[in-house]
Amino acid sequence: MAKPTGFIEFRRDEGQQRPPQERIRDWQPIHLHTPDDALQTQAARCMDCGIPFCHQGQILNGMSSGCPLHNLIPEWNDLIYQGLWREAYERLGKTNNFPEFTGLVCPAPCEASCTLGIIDPPVTIKNIEMAIVEKAFAAGWVRPNMPQQRTGKKVAVIGSGPAGLACAEQLNLVGHEVTVFERADRPGGLLMYGIPNMKLDKKLVQRRLDLLTEAGIRFVTNTEIGRDIPAEALRAEYNAIILCTGAARPRDLDAPGREKAGIHFALEFLTGSTKALLDIGILGDSDIRAIPQSINTPIPQSPISAAGKDVIIIGGGDTGTDCVATAVRQQCRSVVQFEIMPQPPQERAPDNPWPQWPRVYRLDYGQEEAQAVFGEDPRRYLVMTKRFMGNGRVQGVKTINVTWETDGWRPQLVEIPGTEKIWPAQLVLLAMGFTGPENGLLDQLGVKLSRWRDEERYGRYHTNVEGVFAAGDGRRGQSLVVWAIREGRGAAREADRWLMGETDLP
Repeated sequence: MAKPTGFIEFRRDEGQQRPPQERIRDWQPIHLHTPDDALQTQAARCMDCGIPFCHQGQILNGMSSGCPLHNLIPEWNDLIYQGLWREAYERLGKTNNFPEFTGLVCPAPCEASCTLGIIDPPVTIKNIEMAIVEKAFAAGWVRPNMPQQRTGKKVAVIGSGPAGLACAEQLNLVGHEVTVFERADRPGGLLMYGIPNMKLDKKLVQRRLDLLTEAGIRFVTNTEIGRDIPAEALRAEYNAIILCTGAARPRDLDAPGREKAGIHFALEFLTGSTKALLDIGILGDSDIRAIPQSINTPIPQSPISAAGKDVIIIGGGDTGTDCVATAVRQQCRSVVQFEIMPQPPQERAPDNPWPQWPRVYRLDYGQEEAQAVFGEDPRRYLVMTKRFMGNGRVQGVKTINVTWETDGWRPQLVEIPGTEKIWPAQLVLLAMGFTGPENGLLDQLGVKLSRWRDEERYGRYHTNVEGVFAAGDGRRGQSLVVWAIREGRGAAREADRWLMGETDLP
């Protein structure tokens, strides 16, 4: 596949990003265009490896390994090497509804399990994927997926994140009338509001939403099922309901002073920032060449602003990184990010072999930008928050250093005496993940979801309520966009089988 000796001849090239000192002055995408010939060279590195682990899509040691969508990666790498871009897009479209999203925000577990990665840096699968779909849009190959005929069945999809959108497109494709309900003022879920524009351009999200609308999918916004429309009324009108509400309950921090003003969940901060930018039209032009290089970052009138403040972010992961990048653009005075775990090693540890996801130290885009502004990585490892300081409004955070010790059975967190410290903070953001779906709608429907054992208890994507299905983070727990798309496709397949007695959906 591709060039037999390509992995020997060519080195990995991840493409270019805008310099941190430049990109922090606006909200536009950080990635620069990669020429076709450079991408073909990178595709040439795809080995004839015999067993392409890149599209296995498994969970190994609690982490994703390979593509959950089972993308036909070696096939489209070979086609790109040959210059057959349209054929590559057709292969990519067979398994992935939204490669423009995964090509930008997916952490690429496919690359982590690339066979070449055993001995050398892996193939740049993610960059090539993004280039394929952007070439397809530019050439007019991406068209609305119109059904050949309608079945007369009506399906309600609750939630318009990646799982809901993938589910809606698949069900519409086989002819069901699909309505997607979203409680926010714009559809897209975390794609629209949970991920900042510099990481995922909202024009790309709206472009895809427009295609889905053109294909016949109906979007109803500013509508919360269970509050604005009773769940029973929905059941009476629709033949099937798919719950794609996500894991919307953020994990809180039970520490003294938590009630003080200025302490917020990370998603509140990110959502408010992006909504403010969209509302005033700052995100209307994503051509960075049109942006004057002397301008200062536009600071939206967000309900939660980091401008001029010492910001502390508690928790790592992608959400924490996005908070760092947003706080820097809002011109914070300082930013520090606490992690309870130790700093990862520079290289794979012996207990973290290929093809597991490599737990190694990385400087992600947000930390890179903070380092460019403040001179160092904002992360502080092995730090536990003990108390929030201040009178009414948070003014500081008291912490203590910790270590992990084992009792012969499992690791235990141990505080280190004498390491207490008070950090200045007028804004604290909690980015510690999510604990599961909100219960209100589930209670109205009588649904009892078990995230990890749902398939064993009720069958694939079925809930305990006849005609009600579940997909995405709300079913399997907080995860990646690529897993959400897979979940949406799977739920659509099983809902179609339940509605029609059989299904042709993959």
